[in-house]
Amino acid sequence: MNDADILIAGSFSQSAEEMFSKSFVCHRLLQDADIQSLPVGVAEKIRAIAAAPNASVHSNLIKKLPGLEIIANFGVGYDNIDVSYAARHKIIVTNTPDVLTEEVADVAIGLMIMTARELSAAERWLRDGNWNGSYPLTRGTLRSKRLGIFGLGRIGLAIAKRAEAMNMEICYHNRNRVRDVRYPYCASLRELASHCDILLCAAPGGDATRRAIGSEIFEALGPDGILINIGRGSTVDETALIKALKDGTIMSAGLDVFHDEPHVPEDLLTMDNVVLLPHVASASQFTRNAMGKLQVDNLVSWFRDGLPLTPVPETPWPRP
Repeated sequence: MNDADILIAGSFSQSAEEMFSKSFVCHRLLQDADIQSLPVGVAEKIRAIAAAPNASVHSNLIKKLPGLEIIANFGVGYDNIDVSYAARHKIIVTNTPDVLTEEVADVAIGLMIMTARELSAAERWLRDGNWNGSYPLTRGTLRSKRLGIFGLGRIGLAIAKRAEAMNMEICYHNRNRVRDVRYPYCASLRELASHCDILLCAAPGGDATRRAIGSEIFEALGPDGILINIGRGSTVDETALIKALKDGTIMSAGLDVFHDEPHVPEDLLTMDNVVLLPHVASASQFTRNAMGKLQVDNLVSWFRDGLPLTPVPETPWPRP
């Protein structure tokens, strides 16, 4: 066991809690709790934060931990952390890439099929005792369709590989072109939407992508278009999405993430042309255990060797 004091921010599984307890001196801060709720003298001893996806690690919290060296996040996205403030104060931030890539890509393809072929609606129809005739033929299909990927990172590339095996055409939009990728590049998100039948968002959260997918993008996607989002709920203007679904600007949507989780707009809950999942793309025991292990391994490596295993690009440094 390492003698480093760490702050566990947010809720973790029992297996993750056990991994932390075996490796460090642990102090817990429940969601939205103030740092003053810790025993006297503990804040000054904290050298690391283990952040759950539901934990907000903002600058006000970081300021109250004068000995903080590293923030290890559970998940690929880290918009729950004030990484700019951490970087300015030479505090390492790590995330858990790669170990969840394949799982999330599988769910993205599954969600795409469910949405295009109305599988959730068909199941509800069957369960409601309506199988005395035939379920209506679906407008949606994946045959001869072009998939536009917004965010061609690790997960986006894994999704593209699967979609290629399904004989789909691929195009993409990123802030910059991706090296050694043969897929056509679209210089803007609007251009991507106008060139694809299914727009799949695998982009990170943050100010740069906040509500990037709005009414203009839905109009470009068109009345036969489908939106799939397995990235961050903040990337979609949900008010504009609801309007686009209601008035037929786009055909349907499949969503695993939402703007204000766990709260889902009532309008979406009552629509038959949407498929909704409760942010479960990486939620298998296998993958979540791997993510937890990498989070702990980042902390262990930092305190043992002075090197984070998977630092985010903004904080790539070893320990001074």
